Amino acid sequence: MSHKAFIAGVGMVPFAKPGASEPYPVMAAQAGRLALEDAGVAYGAIEQAYVGYVYGDSTSGQKAVYGLGMTGIPVFNVNNNCSTGSTALFLARQAVESGAADCVLALGFEQMNPGAIGTVFNDRPSPFEDFDREAEALAGVPELPLALRYFGGAGQSHMRQYGTPLEAFAKVRAKASRHAARNPLALLRKELSVQDVMDAPMLWPGVLTRLMACPPTCGAAAAVLVSEAFAKKKSLRTDVFIAAQAMTTDRPDTFDSHDMMRLVGYGMTQEAARKVYEQAGIGPQDLDVVELHDCFAQNELISYEALGLCPPGGAAAFIDAGDNTYGGQVVTNPSGGLLSKGHPLGATGLAQCYELTHQLRGSAQERQVPGARTALQHNLGLGGACVVTLYASKDG
Repeated sequence: MSHKAFIAGVGMVPFAKPGASEPYPVMAAQAGRLALEDAGVAYGAIEQAYVGYVYGDSTSGQKAVYGLGMTGIPVFNVNNNCSTGSTALFLARQAVESGAADCVLALGFEQMNPGAIGTVFNDRPSPFEDFDREAEALAGVPELPLALRYFGGAGQSHMRQYGTPLEAFAKVRAKASRHAARNPLALLRKELSVQDVMDAPMLWPGVLTRLMACPPTCGAAAAVLVSEAFAKKKSLRTDVFIAAQAMTTDRPDTFDSHDMMRLVGYGMTQEAARKVYEQAGIGPQDLDVVELHDCFAQNELISYEALGLCPPGGAAAFIDAGDNTYGGQVVTNPSGGLLSKGHPLGATGLAQCYELTHQLRGSAQERQVPGARTALQHNLGLGGACVVTLYASKDG
């Protein structure tokens, strides 16, 4: 791995509620075109495409990119649950860094149905069998939908271990709404108070309100990655590059620790972050901005600790000090995050890439983090996979 991968272009369509979006091939092609236009290259320059989605038939990736052109290139369909978009980015980065390709497209999309996420193939073993068994033993509430049970249980675990109040999660959600109010691409842009979040209907009494969960969403996002030699040859921008990246999957502690936080990826996150900091030779104190996987307010809070932004058990104090927003230690989810921007599973990781690229370019407009030079992305999928990516500006 001797070639840096530069983010030459990014594109994203506004996220929408299920039933209010265009069909997935339309959204995907639009996001791809925006990324190509932003990069200043034609689709004919793309040598490989990594296309991510969770709910779709095989070769939906081809259907998506054929709206950009039918050039006969390799098209790889990627599915890694909610970390699908960043998994596509991981593969695209590897292709460029290894020298296998000089210009690669990473594209993610999702056309979702209303309501809670569920299984599709009920005639065969579920990849969540072991997770369900452990969640039922630790948290109970088998009547709750899968994601609510997992992440609500993780929040409950943090509350029990550290005395974290429910209000801490409400503060995370209120912060997300304030950030989203500045983002024209966010789905939910209404500012919420902490009390609004606390007063929302309880999905799990004492543990989780409705406003602490991200909404099902449709959308698409894309990035064009290039080598430095290709960028110079084509006079493309090289101001943002991937400085370090790591993907992790579950280890025995996911189940053996008998801790709901570990069950939802705390260990994967911790290890991926450690590898990224080691690769880059920096620490969490050097970060300016973070886009992390806040599918639930509970997961944002525990991810602060897993990423090293604060010590274990220190998240509530970190939030109370305002260290997770503008003027604090590090701005988390300036886009509004999954809680406000929305969470179209296959697109989420690339939407995070879109946001952080603009932050490092200095083109994030009203939500710009002043002087941003280093940016961390955290994208998590249960089952499981976690991708942590460090972006840097060329003069950073």
